[in-house]
Amino acid sequence: MSKASTTSYPKDKIKILLLEGISQSAIDEFHRAGYTNIEAFPKALEEAELVKKIKDAHLLGIRSKSQINEKVINAAQKLWGIGAFCIGVNQIDLKAATKAGVTVFNSPYSNTRSVAELVIAEAIMLIRRIPEKNAAAHIGDWLKDAKGSFELRGKTLGIIGYGHIGSQVSIMAEAMGLKVLYYDIEPKLGLGNATGVRSLSDMLKKSDIVTLHVPGGSGTKNLMSATRIKQMKKGSILLNLSRGDVVDLLALKEALVSGHVAGAGVDVFPVEPEGKGQKFESPLQGLPNVILTPHIGGSTEEAQVNIGSDVAGKLINLLDSGATVGSHTVPPLSLPLQEGTNRLLHIHHNKPGVLSEINSIMGKMDVNIAGQYLKTNDDIGYVVLDIAKAPSADILKALQDVKHTIRARVLY
Repeated sequence: MSKASTTSYPKDKIKILLLEGISQSAIDEFHRAGYTNIEAFPKALEEAELVKKIKDAHLLGIRSKSQINEKVINAAQKLWGIGAFCIGVNQIDLKAATKAGVTVFNSPYSNTRSVAELVIAEAIMLIRRIPEKNAAAHIGDWLKDAKGSFELRGKTLGIIGYGHIGSQVSIMAEAMGLKVLYYDIEPKLGLGNATGVRSLSDMLKKSDIVTLHVPGGSGTKNLMSATRIKQMKKGSILLNLSRGDVVDLLALKEALVSGHVAGAGVDVFPVEPEGKGQKFESPLQGLPNVILTPHIGGSTEEAQVNIGSDVAGKLINLLDSGATVGSHTVPPLSLPLQEGTNRLLHIHHNKPGVLSEINSIMGKMDVNIAGQYLKTNDDIGYVVLDIAKAPSADILKALQDVKHTIRARVLY
């Protein structure tokens, strides 16, 4: 049984809505899988227009600007999945999506290399004081001197957050001749010669360059506070390509002006413009030896291609097999296709007795269960049934009538 022949619903009838200029690689993936009913827009849609467009959509693809709130999700009665073709999912109301049984995917690691390369590039630019020399050259000043400019080799890089990006930075930094220290709240095995430290304060005091790679949230807000910045080695450099609220920018400005911090590279900000061309403001503007970039750490052609293929692949697996691995809403299941069976999907509120009622229905309707899978989270449960008997309208109706059901459908 091939995936191309399994879906019960004609593939050309499955509507896919893509917003914000998602990479052609995603469209190519859908086409290769037989899904051709695709409507793509180069920008995000206003809420009213999005509500109209999403009513008949089975899949929605967005990037970071589209706001998928409860009103939008409730308007999407046919929606099976949302693909966030980016790193985060903050723009999606995950509680509303969970309540509606809509599977939400993203691509948290596809731009790892792009971010890591920019970290190394900015470290080199800042330690050589390139931003201020570049600015001077543009206005006719010739700042040809070696004062305050150093090689990267032999310096110490301190990495806060040793996950996918932090560890990639670690590997690249060692190749450049840097000594690497790292700090993480969870025990992590260092790659190469990188050394884990227990004390963040101690690492800050020893590092010539500090780079942040931590998630957002209350636990990391203003992680680099005025107190932490004062703990940094005098003349060191601070890089933040993680989340906009993890550094106190006013405290960083004070440290840059006083000379305690010699340079900074910031790619993310507490408040960012909603779109290209809108006015951007930051307390770090106008400071020498500061690199400010518009949240482009992962914005490379290669990263967008990788993200397109990754998220589209997850959505295709959802359509073809019911797989939900990587989902932020529906519990994760990855299921092999079984020859000679038909597959039913059932999403329900996580209440006792649902599976028992499903099995009772199958028994009463003389349906042999060839395979059964259940996964739950705090809110919902996801059941996949492989049955030997071709599913009838009566079987589907019985599943839909099970108490606490959110949605049920025949996959093939």
